[in-house]
Parts: sequence; structure tokens; C-alpha cells
Amino acid sequence: MTNRIKTKQIFVGNVAVGGDAPITVQSMTFSKTSDVAATLEQINRLYFAGCDIVRVSVPDEESANALKAIKAASPLPIVADIHFNYRLALIAAESVDCIRINPGNIGDKTRIAQVVSACKERNIPIRIGVNSGSLEEAIEARYGHSAEAMKQSALYHIRLLEDLDFTAIKVSMKASDAARTIEAYSLLRPLVEYPFHLGLTEAGSTFHATIKSSIALGSLLIDGIGDTMRVSITGELEEEIKVARAILHDSGRQKDGVNIIACPTCARLESDLRSALAAVEERTKNIKAPLNLSVMGCAVNALGEAKHADAAIAFGKKSGLVIVRGEIVGKYPENELVDRFIQEVEKLAG
Repeated sequence: MTNRIKTKQIFVGNVAVGGDAPITVQSMTFSKTSDVAATLEQINRLYFAGCDIVRVSVPDEESANALKAIKAASPLPIVADIHFNYRLALIAAESVDCIRINPGNIGDKTRIAQVVSACKERNIPIRIGVNSGSLEEAIEARYGHSAEAMKQSALYHIRLLEDLDFTAIKVSMKASDAARTIEAYSLLRPLVEYPFHLGLTEAGSTFHATIKSSIALGSLLIDGIGDTMRVSITGELEEEIKVARAILHDSGRQKDGVNIIACPTCARLESDLRSALAAVEERTKNIKAPLNLSVMGCAVNALGEAKHADAAIAFGKKSGLVIVRGEIVGKYPENELVDRFIQEVEKLAG
């Protein structure tokens, strides 16, 4: 795995993004932002799911004016998502922790300068958000919807801000497919020092979004690219955080939490491995200690995997062994095995 590429560090509220800061996980509310109570309810759900930063849409002045109350009660830093209307960005900048815009989409340089001035005054960053489906006409005419077009769009917006001496920037370049997303971020990474927000746009249902995001975000993270990320899912908010944390963990970029190794089902099984695995996953989901756990259904691979695990279950016929760091703790009937295993895991977790 490639060492993580060092980038300029910025702050979204009290959360560091880039540099040597941990890679953060973001999500976005889908309530009407003008409905303060509903928006805060969703923000709190995300907070308890393990989200680090939350984005809210600001489509109108009523939503922009609601940001002050939302920010006052939010447990998470707030990013205001704004398209085209620079006045909404000026209102939002009075309250939020970051503005998400494309500078070239909010009017002439006078308007861009006003937004930059408001962000400078309050020391908040700007996220440049490039989407493959909404590129500038001149760039699209020359490059189509390619990764090169996304790179050129990002550079265009970056230069608009740099010309105004503004460098508290993070950048996203999202396509709806993994290949273009990977290529776009990889093309831009050597050219700028700004932190990258990773993600795909319009990724789809939980099933498809998980697969697409695992391919794209996982590949980029393994290559050392990425400082903050969102898994976009058409579904429940908590699923975005769950999948993002799993990608971070399984790419090796987040060390906290358990790593569960389990064999596929086959005819050698003589116990209910599926139920046992589900129970282990549920009962260890909040453990933060970096532990490798093995749940294996027969003796063929179980003992070998157990040697490399912090704790292991090795199922036999209606019973099994609990093994901790290579040492057999005991043999237990199937209906006691998971409980006994969890006791040992909790000891290891401290």
C-alpha cells in the first residue's frame, strides 16, 4: 500500500482535513434545510452513526436563514452546499464551517470576490465540487465528460480562488462510475497540494453504491489519495457511514475497529455459521480496538487462521473451540460458543 500523500491541512470547524489528520467521513442531510427540527434530527442520527462532517443543501433564502439555528445546535461541523446564487453563499458564510460551491458558477469575479471575502473574514474553507454531469460548456465541448474534463474544470475553479489569494480549499471530482472517478483524482493529485474529498455522485442503491464506492474510493485510498470522503447512497443515512468506515478499515487507512475473517459456506459446515457470524458482527460493531477476529466453520482452515487472529472461533460438529492469540481457551457447545467468544474479545478490547 502506498504511503498517504501529504496535503495542505485545512479545518472544517474543529475537524482537521488533510495533512496528517485522520481521513474523515462525511454525509448529507435530505430534509428541507428550512425545516430546522427535521434537519437537526438527521444530523444527530449521523453524529451517533460516526459521521465527522455533515453537508446541507441551501437552495433558497429560507434555507440559508435557517443555517444559524442549525449550526447553533449541531454536534457536527456544517458544510453549506450552494449552486449558482452567490447571495446564498454570503448568508451561509455567517454561520457555517465550510462553503461548497463551484466559483465559476456563481457569477462574475466581483461576486466570487464577495464570497471569498466572506469566507476569509470568518476563516472558513471552500470546497470546490466538480461533477461530471455539470461541467462548464467550454470544457465539455473540448473534453466531453472525461476524467480530463473533470481535471480541467477543477483547475479552472482553483485558479479563480487562487487569483483572489484564497487557498483554504478542498476539492472533489465525482463521476457516477468508478473508472472516471479514479482517473480524475489521479490526474489532479500531482498538480495541487489541496486536500481531496473523495466520492462518487449518483451512485445508487445501497448494493450498487457500496460496490462502486468500494472500487473507486478503496483504490484511491490504497494509492495514498484522499483526505475526507462520502459514500453517496440512495437510502438510509447510517448506511453511508457504515460503508465508508468499512472502506477505510479494509483499505488499511483506518486502524481502529475489528477485522472479521470468516470462511464461505460449504458442505463441510456442521454448525450454524451464518447466525454465529451475524451475532459476532452485531456485538463487536462498537469496539474501537484494532482486533483481528476469525469465525471459521470447520477444521480445514480454522486452526491456521486462528494462529494469526487475536481471537477465533473454530466450529466443529455442534460445538467449537475458542482460541485467543493461538492458545485454546476451551471447547464449548454451539449455543454457548459466541457468548464465550465475545467475553474474550471484550477482554482484549479492554
